[in-house]
Amino acid sequence: MESSLRLAIQKSGRLQEGSLRLLKESGIHFNNGKDQLKTQAENFNLELLFLRDDDIPQYIEDRVADAGIIGENIVIEKQKNNKIISRLGFAKCRLSMAVLRSENYTGTEWLQGKNIATSFPNLVRTFLDQHKIEAGIHEISGSVEIAPGIGLADAICDIVSSGSTLLSNGLKEVETVISSEAVLVSNPKLNEAKEKILTELVFRIQSVQSAQNNKYILMNCPNDAIEKITSVIPGMKSPTIMPLNKPGWSSLHSVVDENDFWKKINLLKSFGAEGILVIPIEKMIA
Repeated sequence: MESSLRLAIQKSGRLQEGSLRLLKESGIHFNNGKDQLKTQAENFNLELLFLRDDDIPQYIEDRVADAGIIGENIVIEKQKNNKIISRLGFAKCRLSMAVLRSENYTGTEWLQGKNIATSFPNLVRTFLDQHKIEAGIHEISGSVEIAPGIGLADAICDIVSSGSTLLSNGLKEVETVISSEAVLVSNPKLNEAKEKILTELVFRIQSVQSAQNNKYILMNCPNDAIEKITSVIPGMKSPTIMPLNKPGWSSLHSVVDENDFWKKINLLKSFGAEGILVIPIEKMIA
């Protein structure tokens, strides 16, 4: 029997929720009970391993896992032999420097000679080197935000999403070290069979991502406006155009990118389009 691709994901937390949702949207079915450490997909040659996200890069390098879904910041920090295959568009955050709100922060030079508490010493060291800053790095795990308030450090460098945790601890964000999101990574030396499974997994994920970024759009439009409309929403190859029972009018079907959705809708209306329907796309395969 062909061996499964072993995919490691976070065993709890926001990254796990997004990973499981993406896999399910990609048509992969599995059972994952509470405290379960591994499970086999029912309809795809994939075994899921539920691990601490900090450990996943090492497991992939050691070939315990073949691939994983983790934060890009973890990949860069751990410096293991992991290859980024695809950015996944969820769990977006940033690794940022923060200081007490009472501090008069004047720029990166303020960090000169200061002490910085962080769980990401490699990333902080790279940032300091880039800015030619010499500062002390105190590596701690968990509760980094408390460090300035108890005198352990002058600044912290930690993951920020909304910024509410910094605010509640009397801190302000002053520098972004890197921006991060969930990424699919793998061992760069998979065998042919596992590489094939990974390629199929990536294909499914990309189909879901393409659908999330686009909307299917239907409208009625005057025939003399079809050329203008198709220049705005050309579709994957070209729009579908069908004549209506009303002389001089057609029904036009196409795809519009969600990022400039409202701008294009208003432009289409200005061209005379009516009865515009916008429908979510479940999967989109180019």
